Amino acid sequence: MWTHKAWQGRFVAHPLPTNEKLRAYAGWCNAVEGNTTFYATPVPETVASWAQQTGPEFRFVLKLPKVITHERRLAGVDEPLRVFLDAMEPLGPRIHAFWIQLPGSFGPPDVPALDAFLRRLPASHRYAVEVRHPAFFDDRGSAAELETVLAAVGAEWIPFDTTAFFRTPPTSEGERDAWTKKPRVSLRTRALTDRPIVRYLGRDATEETVAGWQRWVAVTAGWLREGRSPTVFIHTPDNADAPALARRFHEEVRARVPELEPLPEPAPIEPMTLF
Repeated sequence: MWTHKAWQGRFVAHPLPTNEKLRAYAGWCNAVEGNTTFYATPVPETVASWAQQTGPEFRFVLKLPKVITHERRLAGVDEPLRVFLDAMEPLGPRIHAFWIQLPGSFGPPDVPALDAFLRRLPASHRYAVEVRHPAFFDDRGSAAELETVLAAVGAEWIPFDTTAFFRTPPTSEGERDAWTKKPRVSLRTRALTDRPIVRYLGRDATEETVAGWQRWVAVTAGWLREGRSPTVFIHTPDNADAPALARRFHEEVRARVPELEPLPEPAPIEPMTLF
């Protein structure tokens, strides 16, 4: 996600060629969620352009296609999986993890299918799983079974923290839309690997978003002190200010862990003109 319309002219120059938009985004943040891969596997030439626009330390967390996770629910997916993994090869070390987001209906009875799928994946990559069924968050036995399956292959559990978002009723059209679509599950802050990944959803109001992420500032700082390398993605219902919010979150963590490397300095945005 680096072509958000609301960022044009604010965080990235406008107009900007398609093959330069990721480069501009990478001036603000050093990681990105590859959400478009959920809908279709891009051609290798497109993926090669992503590599050309980013340095080797840039992090891609790329979502597996929905045909694998949602339509076939991890069964009989050898061919679409092969096509997807082959297409991602140009990114090389930039692939921080492949993101296996599972539907809300994928519950504890489906864990054996996940176990079998994970064990067939190439060990040359890292994997992170996002589950949305409430039982994984509210039932200790279900959580423990899932953790055991993930630990067996060194996979991470991605929490999508929506607790701050659902704390009070929605106040805008964007919040009302997200209210009906985003998962409402209990908070989880436990990391399984040295590369934890967190997705956080705030509110339209910046002060509410910042107040809600304070627990993650503390958790992330703790992970860094333990020698882990966390990746945190900051969202709001419209994501209009996401790059700036991500940088603010990073600075709050860096205030606690001064040795954390600063984010890159974004290129200045020229003001838009009529001509």
